[in-house]
Formats: sequence, C-alpha cells, structure tokens
Amino acid sequence: MTTEFVINHLWQSSCFVLLAALLALVLRKNPPKVRYWIWLSASLKFLVPLALLVSLGSAIPWPANRVVTIPAPVFTNTLVQIAEPFTPASYSTVPAHASTHWAPTAIGIAWALGFVAITLVRCRSWFRIRAALRASTPAELPIPIPAFIASSAEEPGIVGFLRPALVLPAGMLEHLNPRQLDAVLAHELCHVRRRDNLFAAVHMVVETIFWFHPLVWWIGSRLVEERELACDEEVLRMGCEPTDYVEGILKVCQLYTESPLPCVSGVTGADVKKRLRAILTGSIARELTVAKKLVLAAIGLATLVAPFAIGVLNASAIRAQSLAIAPPYFEVASIRVSKNPEPGGNVDVTPGRFRGKDLALQWLILVAYRINSGNLSGYLPSWTLSERYDIDAKTDDASGEDRILQALQTLLRDRFKLTEHREMKEEPVYFLTIGKNGIKMPPGSCVPVKKDLPNECYSSKNDGLVQTMDWRGVTMSDPTGVAYRSLAGHLFINKRPVIDKTGLKGTFDVHLRWARDPDPAAVGAPGDTAPSAEPSAPSIFDAMEEQLGLKLESGRGPVEYLIVDHVEKPSEN
Repeated sequence: MTTEFVINHLWQSSCFVLLAALLALVLRKNPPKVRYWIWLSASLKFLVPLALLVSLGSAIPWPANRVVTIPAPVFTNTLVQIAEPFTPASYSTVPAHASTHWAPTAIGIAWALGFVAITLVRCRSWFRIRAALRASTPAELPIPIPAFIASSAEEPGIVGFLRPALVLPAGMLEHLNPRQLDAVLAHELCHVRRRDNLFAAVHMVVETIFWFHPLVWWIGSRLVEERELACDEEVLRMGCEPTDYVEGILKVCQLYTESPLPCVSGVTGADVKKRLRAILTGSIARELTVAKKLVLAAIGLATLVAPFAIGVLNASAIRAQSLAIAPPYFEVASIRVSKNPEPGGNVDVTPGRFRGKDLALQWLILVAYRINSGNLSGYLPSWTLSERYDIDAKTDDASGEDRILQALQTLLRDRFKLTEHREMKEEPVYFLTIGKNGIKMPPGSCVPVKKDLPNECYSSKNDGLVQTMDWRGVTMSDPTGVAYRSLAGHLFINKRPVIDKTGLKGTFDVHLRWARDPDPAAVGAPGDTAPSAEPSAPSIFDAMEEQLGLKLESGRGPVEYLIVDHVEKPSEN
C-alpha cells in the first residue's frame, strides 16, 4: 500500500462524506432512518477504496475481438485521473542509496500508537460489559430476546449482535411504571430489529483505523443521533403515548448514565433534549416520495457501478490496444554458440533482419535495449559474459531499426527467458560542460547510414592502456533517448555515466585519445581487450578539455538502469 494510494482513498472518502452531508441536509424533513443509512454508507466507504472497485472491473473478462486501430481511452483515463489526482508517474523512481524518510516513519508510528490506544480503551469497556453480563441474573420479561439484571450496568441497553440480549440496571423495574417500561422496551427492541449494534461495531472499526480523521468521528455522532431518532419515531408509530415515553426516558437519565460503547444500544443516546421535543410534538416525518427514492437509488448505484465500469472500460481498451499493436518478433531466428576462440563480435542491422556474431548475452542486451554497459545490472551469471553466440533472425516485413531491436528484446525474452525492469536512481555522475576556452571540435563531417553502432562514422581502438576514439558527426546528447548514439551517452567514466549539460546542438567531429582506466566499466563489448602497457596519454579529464574543449564535472543526477531479474541459457536450433 503506497502513500499515493492512501492519500487518494482519504480524499475520495472525504468527498463522499461531504456528499452524504448534503443529502442528509436535503432530506432533513424525511424519516431519520433514511439519513441513518446515508451516514452509514459514508462510514462504509472508508473500508472500500474506489481503486478496489476499479481493479475488480479490470479483472472481468472481455471479448477479445481483434481490431486494427483503437482510439485512446481519453474519457475513462480522465475519470481515473480525477479520482486519483496523486497517482505517480508510470515509471519507478528508486533512489540508489535511499535515505531514511523520517516523516512517513513518524506518521506510521503515531498512527500505530493511536490505533493501539483506541483498541485498548474499547476492549477494556467491552470486557467490563461482558463481566457485568456474566454476573447478572435472568429476568422474565414479555420480549423475544433474553433479559438480564446486572447491578453494575450503567443503563438499559442491548448487548451483542449475533445473540442480542437486554441488560437492565438493578432496581430499574421498580422505578418505571408498566407503560413507561413498555415504551423503553419497545425502543430497545427497535435497536434489535434494525441491527444497530452490528452497524455500530462496523463504524467502531472505521474509527479505530481512521482515528486521525475528524470526519470519521463526526459520522459516528450523526449515526448515533439518527438511529435514536429513528427508534423514537418507530416507538410512536407503534402507538406508545408520547408522555409515557418521555417520562420513561427522563427517569432512566436521572438514574443511569449512557453506555461508553456505541455498539451497546441504549435509550439515552444522542441529544436527549432534541429527542424529547420531537417525541412530545408527536410528529412523524414524511416518507420519501417516489422521485427521491429513485434519485437515492441512482446515486447509490452510480457510486458502485462507476468505478467498476471504469475498470472494465480501461481493461478492454488496453486489451484491444495490445491486440492492435502486437509486439515485434522474428519469424525465423537461429541462435548458436560461437565457435570462434578469439573474442570479437559484430552487429549488422538491416531492414527486416538482425545478424550478430561472437556476441556475449550482456552485449546483446545492451544492443537490444540501447543502453550503456554501466546501466546494466541485476542477475548476470558469468556465462552471460564468457559465452558468445551467433544470431541470425529475420522478419517478413521490412522493419526499421527500432522495430528490429524491439523484436530482439522479444527474442531474448523467449529464448533466454530474460525478465527485466527499469529503475531510476539518483547517483554520482559526471556532467559534460563547455571548457573555459570554448569548444575545439569541428562541425560534423559524416551522416551515418545506420543509426546503430558500429558504423562508418565511428571507430575505436585500444592500445594497451591507451584508448582512441574517432567519431565524425556525433551529437552531444541524443534527443531520441538512445544513450550510446551521443558522446555523453557513450562515455562511462570511473563507473559513472555522463550527462550532457553543454546545450550544444548539431553534430561534431570528435578525435579523442586518453589513458584508459585499468579496470574499465564496459564489459562484453566486441573487440574489448585487457590493457597491457603503461599509459602514454592524458587522463580522460585532461584529454576532454585539451582536445575537445569540454569539461567533466562531478555531481549527482538521475540514472536509468536496466535490472535483469532472470536469465537462462538458450537451447540451440
């Protein structure tokens, strides 16, 4: 359960309470039992997140008719965004070294303390009532439920909701005349018929969980008031004399106190003065008209059906889109273990075809997902670097490079059982900026025919610990998001990625010669060899400024990683 989920749920439930208050105000001249059910619905909403109804709707099977094009579900997505305004972005942002967030921790501890405190207080009151019930003696009364007399009872009330029983304080029968007693007993039997104890217990659970929300406690007071008014009205409907009923309530109030638990329904609850005035006037509220009943039914149905329907519509649209835009795949693909004893490797991407020779799986992943070697981590056994493969894969259509590489991802998932996910981490990086003397790179003199590397515009050479790069027509950063197509994305220094901050547009010719790191971060690249001599070139930092007019500055920035969760060796074919 995320913070966004909790915030959305509280926001939705609060709006539902305000709607309930508005309905109760509109129906203030109608029977209190109607308002009671409205407030009870507001209480139950805290236990039923709208996101749960949306999820249930999305799980409903929907006819999977294949279609060519599907319009974007703008209407349903808009409803979802209105219902959940704090929904996070679709990608996951996970700090590399997450610091302790004290605010959520403190809030969680405070909530737990409040939850435990309220639970203990209410359990203590319930245990006292149960103890009084065990020490009570049966009483013979003309009512359909058991009755007991308890010396420690605080007022007459109904205890329990599975097997309800009436508990009377000692001496109460002597203080009330028969007509007054009949009126009080009629009131208590109304609580039994209405299952007031059960619904009060449910709201007590809501209060315990959401004890910090003031609207929850307001709902509780509204429930008690409306249920007592509803029982009073029902007693009057049964023909009890208002004066006898009022005198019975007053005597109980003089002699006894109200029960500390809302789930023990008594006769002295809510605003007694307001109740007595209503009883003495003998007025019975007007029943709901047919129009009001229809409106209430429509509101209740819409509350349940709307989020459910949103889930169904979104799920069907997603399924239809998944059918309309099938993931690219190769019609024919051959994967064989390379017989070449020398490390090497090359990649050839042409329309409708991918060919790779002497490639380690790690390098295949870098090519397929178009990332730098330093941005790959997770479950990578040693064989993913040591074993090399020859791949020849074709598709019937003349797919471009993007679709071919997406098909290569599908091939890796199918044949190598690759599962992966992406994470965004805040980590140490180098920012590529312009040096104090300005850039020293000439404009680009090459337009690559192929977007993938290597190509005719790029060459690289390792001479012991000296690395040479010649790259004509390269950009500082790639607007399409493919890291290795740009100078900044291609570099990975001291196990740190490089982020372009130069602001330079267009292409440039880059000739760079520098001393390599004895422990290079790049792994599995074709032609990568171990350094074998002392460097005779400047460091990468000095080389960038002296030869290109660029500068590398240390800092922290967002770095996207591809995390491998699982991978297996493929079966040859």
